[in-house]
Amino acid sequence: MKISFLASHGGSSARAIITAMRKRKIPAEPGIVITNNRDSAILLWCLENDVHVRHISSKTHRGDENADEAICTVLQEARTDLVVCSGYMKPVLGKTLAAFENRILNIHPALLPRHGGKGMYGDHVHAAVLEAGERESGATVHFVSAGIDEGEVIMQSKVPVLPEDTVATLRARVQETEPGLYIAAIQKLLSN
Repeated sequence: MKISFLASHGGSSARAIITAMRKRKIPAEPGIVITNNRDSAILLWCLENDVHVRHISSKTHRGDENADEAICTVLQEARTDLVVCSGYMKPVLGKTLAAFENRILNIHPALLPRHGGKGMYGDHVHAAVLEAGERESGATVHFVSAGIDEGEVIMQSKVPVLPEDTVATLRARVQETEPGLYIAAIQKLLSN
């Protein structure tokens, strides 16, 4: 079983999952990390930690469709069984979606289906949760589909929203649950 990753920036979830695989907490091995950002911290981390990594973007491959084809090919060449999005800030496009149907995971910083969809990422999500007066928030691991944040939910973590919360304090509380949630969701999928 090989797990590969799509990441844009720091790739904190990818780092946690790769570490869990190396400690045998997840019965799989790392495939490849693909980043669309040649200056990303995850690219440097992979180089320093002996993890296969490639930079593929619309700039390296003349447009989104060509990049999608390259991403799909590289994932297949790495013999990828499961793809994990780790702060990947681009939509996963048709060729990759079709080749890895129901085998691409994402984590969203809210309790889907609430506060998901276009424009709902990062601090925008936490601000929307606070503006809505929610009493709890959390994170959701779900399958990636053609619709943004519309794929089947696999597992969620929940945290309280406190009266004194700011975007920053809520973000920190949600982010604290994300690595463990992602690892648990992958363990659940692999045990089925």
